[in-house]
Amino acid sequence: MMSDPTFWAEQSVIVTGGAGFLGRHVVEALHKRGAKRVFVVRSADYDLRHEEDVRRLYRDVPATLVIHLAASVGGIGANRKHPGSFFYNSLMMGTLMLEYARLNNVPKFVGIGTICAYPKHTPVPFREEDLWNGYPEETNAPYGLAKKMLLVQGQAYRQEYGYNSIHLMPTNLYGPGDNFDPETSHVIPALIRKCVIAKQNGDPSIEIWGDGTPTREFLYVKDAAEGILLAAEHYNGAEPVNLGSGMEISIRDLATLIAELVGFKGEFRYDSSKPNGQPRRQLDVSRARAAFGFSAQTSFRDGLRETVAWYLEQVAAQRA
Repeated sequence: MMSDPTFWAEQSVIVTGGAGFLGRHVVEALHKRGAKRVFVVRSADYDLRHEEDVRRLYRDVPATLVIHLAASVGGIGANRKHPGSFFYNSLMMGTLMLEYARLNNVPKFVGIGTICAYPKHTPVPFREEDLWNGYPEETNAPYGLAKKMLLVQGQAYRQEYGYNSIHLMPTNLYGPGDNFDPETSHVIPALIRKCVIAKQNGDPSIEIWGDGTPTREFLYVKDAAEGILLAAEHYNGAEPVNLGSGMEISIRDLATLIAELVGFKGEFRYDSSKPNGQPRRQLDVSRARAAFGFSAQTSFRDGLRETVAWYLEQVAAQRA
């Protein structure tokens, strides 16, 4: 499905989380589409957990479209350490942003959820119809449920007020600009960093949480940005939509592939005392394809190669 340049030229877009990993790529894609009025929300200027700041944001920026990416996010370790703050921050930001978009008659709100909202034992591939058939995996349930409430709120507002709020659920993202902080990173940047450090130090092995059997699906961040903007332009439905690549890979195979791309020749030691997280993740991506023509374009190996190259550039720059 083609993008209409005149659509974006006429929009005034608020992007929350626009300075983050996904947000930077969404903003870049907006500019490439010809969007001339893009406002990136900075937490130093507007704390979206506070009602007065959200009210002030909408006074300051006369928006026609909101893309709400902001949330408190992290890997399994960060979710276990900060379940309360992840829940509260994500819930309050989403609730207030959507409520004041409605009150200010912003024509459309694009809410970004998460596949962490799916039940722990969802049949594979995950279909949007299965979203309510159980409780999420425990290590990230508070975050997943907080984001899920944005879907409920949007559907309730559509029912009562006729408000156009859509809800997208991206799978695990990766790519250049990812978060490589060892305390909060997700699995791909964590493994890349470990392999790079182990190779530099000549370490014979690295440790990986869990037993390596869980599977994950990954979506290249630039593809995710493309999917979000296609939905913002073309999708106006009440039902949530998966954004993914449709692939599935085990943590063991992922570690092997990353080690190959980095050049790490050592072994992996799996710590089964640490949580695996959800047993399997793979999305049914047919709704996104049918509703707004989105299909991921970047092969997993190519995307990983670009991510590794970007990280090595950052390491080299820091040394210089």
